[in-house]
Formats: sequence, C-alpha cells, structure tokens
Amino acid sequence: MELPEAGPSGDQQSLAAAERPSEAAALRALVERVRAGEVDAAREVRRLTRASARHRRKLAPAIEPLVAMLRSSGAAGEAALLALLNLAVRDERNKIKILDAGALEPLLGYLQPSDLNLQEYATAALLTLSASSTNKPIISASGAIPLLVKVLKEGNPQAKNDAVMALYNLSTLADNLQTILSVQPIPSLIELLKGGKRSSKTADKCCALLESLLAFDQGRVALTSEEGGVLTIVEVLEEGSLQGREHAVGALLTMCESDRSKYRDAILNEGAIPGLLELTAHGTPKSRVKAHVLLDLLRNSPYSRSKLQPDTLENIVSNIASQIDGEDRGGKAKKMLAEMVKVSMEQSLRHLQRRASFA
Repeated sequence: MELPEAGPSGDQQSLAAAERPSEAAALRALVERVRAGEVDAAREVRRLTRASARHRRKLAPAIEPLVAMLRSSGAAGEAALLALLNLAVRDERNKIKILDAGALEPLLGYLQPSDLNLQEYATAALLTLSASSTNKPIISASGAIPLLVKVLKEGNPQAKNDAVMALYNLSTLADNLQTILSVQPIPSLIELLKGGKRSSKTADKCCALLESLLAFDQGRVALTSEEGGVLTIVEVLEEGSLQGREHAVGALLTMCESDRSKYRDAILNEGAIPGLLELTAHGTPKSRVKAHVLLDLLRNSPYSRSKLQPDTLENIVSNIASQIDGEDRGGKAKKMLAEMVKVSMEQSLRHLQRRASFA
C-alpha cells in the first residue's frame, strides 16, 4: 500500500511562519529606502519584480516614491523607470496606479531622443501602460501619439517595435486614428515591415494598425504613394503569421471596397492572387471570408457577396487573368491555380512531417 506524502514538520511550518513577517518587514524597509531616494533600492525593486507577480503586488506602495524619483536626472531616473516598468507588467492595478501617481509627464519627457536607451525604456513603459483600457484615453489626451510616431521614425530597433505596438493599443480607440494619421506614420510602418520578419508580432501589429488607418482616404493615399507600399502588404499576405495575414487581407480589402476602380489594379499588379487563393484554404475563418470577397472584387464584374461560393474560384481566377496584359489568359489562370495547389501540397506535406515527428 502506498503511504501518503508527508507534509512539512512542525519545525518547518514554524520557520515558514517566521519568514513571512520577516519578508514583509524587509519589503516595507525597501519601500522606505525608495522614499529616501536610494537608487540601489529602486534597482532592488526592479530585480524583485522582474518575474514575480507576488512581489509586484507587495511592492505596489513603492510606486509613488518611484514616480517622484522618475523626475530625477541620471541614474536615479533610469533606475526608477525600469522599476516602474517591471511593476506594471501583467498587473492591471499597478498600471493604473502608476499613471495616477503622475508618471505620464516624465515618461513623455524620456521619449525625447537625447538618450536613446531612456527613450527605449520609456517607450516600453508606455506600451505596457497603454494595454490598460483605463489608461488609454489618459495617454491619448497627453500628446503621446506624435511622440510615439517620432520614435517609430527615429528610435532604435527595439524602441520602434514597442512604439508600433503602443500605437496599436491606442488605435483601438477610434477617435485616435485621425490623430495617428495626422503625423504621417505610414512610411515608417512600411519601412518597419520591409526590414523585419513578415511573421513577427511586430509585423502583426503593423498590419493591424494599417488595416485601421486604410479606412481613411488619407491613409490609402499615403500607402499607394509609398514605394513598395502595397507590395509589402502582399508579402505579409503570403509570408506572415495567421494573424498578420488576416490583417493584410483586411487592409487590401478595405482599400478595394473603398474605391474598387482606383485600387484594383494596384493590388493585382503586386501579385496578390496566389496568396489570396492560398488563404481561402488555409487562413483563419475571417481570412477566408475576406479573401473570397476580395477575389470577387478583383474580378472584372464582381458578383454580389451573397452569390460568392467557393466553387467560383476558378472562374474568378480566369476572369482576373483576362484583365492582365501580357501572357495568354488561359495560361495565366492555370499558373495561378497551379501555384495554389503547389502551396497547398507543400503545407500538407509539412503537416504530415510534423505529425510523424510526434508519433
């Protein structure tokens, strides 16, 4: 018969009970050291909260003195900034407390490019703080958006990645989209997409933000005026993550629905058809629907949405191919469909190989 697992002895329980108030006293003493302006104390807060949700809760009283320290220059300001960043991670209450304590003004000051490391840390902090629905309108009203777009244009690589994610967070408030557009972010978004991995989280957020901005004529004009703008979105459509591809097809669809006669050729000429066809078979449910609708719009004479069925794909491709000058029409359509079949077979083979590796 199996014996039950032994629990902690009486001595062990007594020791643990003694340690708990001892730890609490140590944390209170640490907060008092932060109040006294000790830079090493701020660094200790950062260390303790790096990976511990419990310490983030226990050290929340340090937020107010850390915000006071944040206004200092040099090492004290940097130590406070990094400690506050760790306190905010995955803790909604701390995110709100940090803004309530007045952190926003000094954080915006750190977004200036005088020190690129501090700019990077401040951008990361704003990214974390802007994940809170309570904080979004406060950050938006503070003038942070133009500064974040400036970081997107001029910051170091990590700051640019965090800036686009912070801008995406703020873009979920519809009133912010025009503000974002007014400071011309699209060239920088395209540049970031061109220089990074198409399947990265940064690419996902870039395409999500572009999809929202392309609902406005100003955004569409900016994208088509940018060299390789539409092509870059098509490349995400082909090579991106599932989420990135969903946003990429959404961006192209938004353009085509806004003015089909104006944007249809721009999309066709960048070779979007194979990626769209592949997406109808292997995309997310939303991607599949959007890809079908966009393929229909790219026809010479599109059906209404309600008439679009999966078995019309071959006819759609033939019709699209007939509008492209150069090669014979039938050959063009066959090439497009053959490429879709090839991609589908390659994906199926990879899927089987993955399954075999786990067998």
